[in-house]
Amino acid sequence: MGLGTSIRLSRLFAHPSGNLFGAAVDHFVGYGNVRQGGLADLPAALERVMLAQPNSVSIQPGAARHLWPQYAGKAGLIIQGGCFTADDRISQLIATPEDAVRYGADALAVAIPVRGTTEGHYIRWLTDSVSAAARYEMPIIAHIYPRDFTDGAKIVFTPDEIAYAVRIGLETGVDVIKVGYTGDFASFRETIASCPVPIVIAGGPKTENLQEALVQTAEALRAGAKGAVVGRNLWGHGDTTMAGRAFKAVIHDGLDAEAAIMKAKS
Repeated sequence: MGLGTSIRLSRLFAHPSGNLFGAAVDHFVGYGNVRQGGLADLPAALERVMLAQPNSVSIQPGAARHLWPQYAGKAGLIIQGGCFTADDRISQLIATPEDAVRYGADALAVAIPVRGTTEGHYIRWLTDSVSAAARYEMPIIAHIYPRDFTDGAKIVFTPDEIAYAVRIGLETGVDVIKVGYTGDFASFRETIASCPVPIVIAGGPKTENLQEALVQTAEALRAGAKGAVVGRNLWGHGDTTMAGRAFKAVIHDGLDAEAAIMKAKS
């Protein structure tokens, strides 16, 4: 790892806890009706997210161009280059490491699904991005989502599939790996222990309540995760700022879910 990559990563993980509280505002139009849900008004959603003071924000390049200037310097900027739906209806790599440099970003995220007949296509996204990033010392953060095609196409978080996703991130040479939490502490700890690359967890899918999401985050951290990148359980919550403070209390202060919520509301 070169100096530029090290410096950019150190900004993302600069908190004394050594962990990352990231916010994901990068779901693109492939996720359904853009008139409904927490991202229906994207500028307002980003404003609510920033009030929670995350360490970083992952966002699509076009949205960053229009919305990020007022927040520059207030959090690390991660440009999201991967754009897909589980059924491959959408499958595009929409940003390169060079684009991330032009935007002043601290990293380029590349979200990919794995499993299925198109898996190699997506793995190539990662390998090509890692190769191109070396010229600019731009960190690559892989967001890797295993799929199951038994009944349609859906994202899954089983221990075996998450271990497989982590191995893909390791073998493609990325700098940080983001995967979903399996819900099984022992298997997740084993997967993390076998990987020299920092692993952060995805904050979704949307849970029944904030406490459930915080419990999962706390368990993942105890297993060795280096933080969480939260989307729907942050901007999808009725009080984004409070939810963000609660996630920070878990990620940076080591509080349990109940104590984190109490601190966030105080």
